Amino acid sequence: MRKAFAFPAWAPPVAAMVLVLLIDTILFPSFFQLRLVDGRLTGSLVDVLIRGTPVALLALGMAGVIATRGIDLSVGAVMAIAGAVAANALAGGASWTTAVLYALAAGLACGLWNGVLVAFLKLQPIVATLVLMVAGRGIAQLVTGGQITTFDDAPFSALAGGTIFAIPAPILVVAAVALLLTLLVRSTALGLMVEAIGVNPRAAELVGINTRSIVLAVYALSGVTAALAGIIATADIRGADANNAGLWLELDAILAVVLGGGSLLGGRLSYGLTLVGAITLQAIKTGILLAGFPPQMGLILMAVMVSILLVIQAPALQQWLQRRTLRKTAS
Repeated sequence: MRKAFAFPAWAPPVAAMVLVLLIDTILFPSFFQLRLVDGRLTGSLVDVLIRGTPVALLALGMAGVIATRGIDLSVGAVMAIAGAVAANALAGGASWTTAVLYALAAGLACGLWNGVLVAFLKLQPIVATLVLMVAGRGIAQLVTGGQITTFDDAPFSALAGGTIFAIPAPILVVAAVALLLTLLVRSTALGLMVEAIGVNPRAAELVGINTRSIVLAVYALSGVTAALAGIIATADIRGADANNAGLWLELDAILAVVLGGGSLLGGRLSYGLTLVGAITLQAIKTGILLAGFPPQMGLILMAVMVSILLVIQAPALQQWLQRRTLRKTAS
């Protein structure tokens, strides 16, 4: 009997990221070249990391939701709400710290709303979060009065344009959030409980896990990370555009989680691999532009990739592959 060989869980996502980055290097030989300009680290790779910041933050929040076998379609709208709240506060004379706190509180409120609908009212996640996806952008427009709200606040703008030890601030924000979340779920039993709910919610309840509280927490976290993405996006343009902020980034966030090895069937949670998926996704977009294709090709490619990933993760296909592996092992 031959022993079945299995790749470690991190290998396919990392291999995919390396492959995409190599392709980008072929298209643009100086892709990995880094330069220090006016005390700021620059280069194509740095641009990939900066441009992927909003999606990376959305994906970090989405990872926990998907691990519980849920979905959050409202993260783009929450980005718009948080950005509108922050810009409105700054335009009204509030300090940058107050504006950040208001925006994070708005994101937390949105996440708790989704969590209550899913955890306590037992609505299907795709339906529950669709409510806020539709209404959220309208809420953001009400906050800004239907106008693009601008401001001039250097400390707040530094959240997107500033540097620490020559490293752009958005990259450090993403790294800090990923590190904190990883420590939270791996140094406690929280990660195991989240994954247990995704594998079998009923069994998780029977062993004493408070599934309602955990599900509420992951949706609240998704709202907070979406708000943080909205803050950085607003700081980047020094204004809030309720119509376009975070528009259709829900698909990007979901795809980043799946590219990082997450399963839409739940039960897998890795914030490190989620970042790998986000980098891979942004590198694909960059590669499309470097190859001279129009940006619209990115939307088509992402839709095709989601379709392929859904087929790969289909229960029927997974069962067939398991039976095939068992037969080969037995022989």
